[in-house]
Amino acid sequence: MPDLPDLPTPIALERASNLRDLGGWPTQDGRRVRRGLIYRAPALLGLSAADRDIVAGLGIRVAIDFRGEQERENNPVVLAGVAADPQPIEPSVGAGLRDIVLTGQASGHVSAQDMMDLLTQAYRAYALSCMPRYRALFAHLLRDESVPLLFHCSAGKDRTGFGAALLLTALGVAWEHVLADYLATNRLWRREIARNFDLPGPVKDTLLSVHEALLVAAFDAAREAYGTIDAYLAEAIGLDEAARAALEDRFLEAGA
Repeated sequence: MPDLPDLPTPIALERASNLRDLGGWPTQDGRRVRRGLIYRAPALLGLSAADRDIVAGLGIRVAIDFRGEQERENNPVVLAGVAADPQPIEPSVGAGLRDIVLTGQASGHVSAQDMMDLLTQAYRAYALSCMPRYRALFAHLLRDESVPLLFHCSAGKDRTGFGAALLLTALGVAWEHVLADYLATNRLWRREIARNFDLPGPVKDTLLSVHEALLVAAFDAAREAYGTIDAYLAEAIGLDEAARAALEDRFLEAGA
């Protein structure tokens, strides 16, 4: 696979980061994902007037919000002219951290490995327990009235990252490029919403980064449960052969 230094395609904003167009990625059969139709993002909070103009110019019709219910209540996202569809995936890492401390594991000390273990559990849950939320994403993508579409969580890195990886995979993008899109968060996200957690530096950095091993764990969980990713997409996400073909027709450029 050739290097693609121009991808992914970020949308530059003053007060938010990690908003990007999922278009441009090549598929294994030589086509590319169409630009200007699917966007992944963090929660677009506190935007400047210029930022709002940029977002409005994308023509987004539907924004799928993967944040948990309390996250949405505490920080509502309102994008003018965009229909919001809440599809809550409750954050579990914070509860896991509290359990570690309360039970006295490692004398209440949280290590970077503890954090990776919690994140791994969360990613496996995305694949195995949150299928209805991701089914809703793909159902919207197959509706004319929902596109252009944006999907987001809080940082646009974990719940959103897994969704983007599923979508690119369903469209036939090679794993190398699926992973490149996922890992790009580490250089594109400015951590605007990162709270001042009372955690050691390496633990905090683990929490606020994306890691190849996490995405691998999610996809491995899907394979363990369904045999193959194609079977997972068909049975768990609702993308049978006809739906996959419709998705490709809508979001891939015509072949040469």
